[in-house]
Amino acid sequence: MSASSTGLQDRLIESRLVPLGGVRGLSVHRTLPLRGLPTVGPWCFVDQFGPTFSRMDVLPHPHTGLQTVTWPLVGEIRHRDSRGSDVVLKPGELNLMTSGDGVSHSEFSISSKPTVMHGIQLWVALPNSRRLGPSNFEHLANLPTVEGEGWKGTVMMGEYAGAASAAKTYSPIVGVELRLRPGRSRIPVEPGFEHAILAVDGMVLVDGAIDLPHREMYYFAPGRSEVVVEVRSETIILLIGGEPFTEQLLMWWNFIGRTHEEIVEARNDWESESERFGFVDGHDGLRIPAPPMPNVRLTPRRRSR
Repeated sequence: MSASSTGLQDRLIESRLVPLGGVRGLSVHRTLPLRGLPTVGPWCFVDQFGPTFSRMDVLPHPHTGLQTVTWPLVGEIRHRDSRGSDVVLKPGELNLMTSGDGVSHSEFSISSKPTVMHGIQLWVALPNSRRLGPSNFEHLANLPTVEGEGWKGTVMMGEYAGAASAAKTYSPIVGVELRLRPGRSRIPVEPGFEHAILAVDGMVLVDGAIDLPHREMYYFAPGRSEVVVEVRSETIILLIGGEPFTEQLLMWWNFIGRTHEEIVEARNDWESESERFGFVDGHDGLRIPAPPMPNVRLTPRRRSR
């Protein structure tokens, strides 16, 4: 484990299994947020779903203060939102929804029959300059690709290895799917960013000494210019990062705010069916209710060294 000039330390992030939607619902492997490490750059939430035969059946629910990033590897997902978007997302394509001050959406598997589904859902925290603005939705079907020795990448967000995604971003950020060939690869990274690698579908050896199991994540503090990885067979990893996010973040349920009162207001607006979150067509008025607020005052997530 090494430490950067900022005092931040490289570390392994173990995933935890989180059930969504009850006993027969989809379970995900979550690596972010982590106690003591709420963000990697502006990335604040990472769930990997699958491979699984479970369906994604997520009724309309709200968001504030963030961008949702959906990246399927296998299977197709129908996205509908309160802006009127209705899009089928396929592997190799990106859905990016910017909540601003409020938006709602649903996500459902396309096939009515059991079929394999595998993908990653991420959130990006919006900075103060954008978090209270209007919502937006982008579906990007043609993302740039880059290649290096032993790897090929698809640039989802930001810039990487000379290629830039068209996805709209509001903080210095990078998000790349990397497909590794067997053997050792040197993965270039921006020294001013902090980064993390998610082992998507197999074991990865990091820096010649660290075993990164399937679905686990490894965090790299700022200061590096490359990460050395080694795999025995073709393997997918996800590289995310950005400048350390220094703004105070308060996360609860599907909301990101700055104060307890903001979260309470957002919850009340959703429960009262306020115009703030709009309406998602096609669900006969069904929606996910907000959980009750905890009996304690919500506090920001703190970063530890």
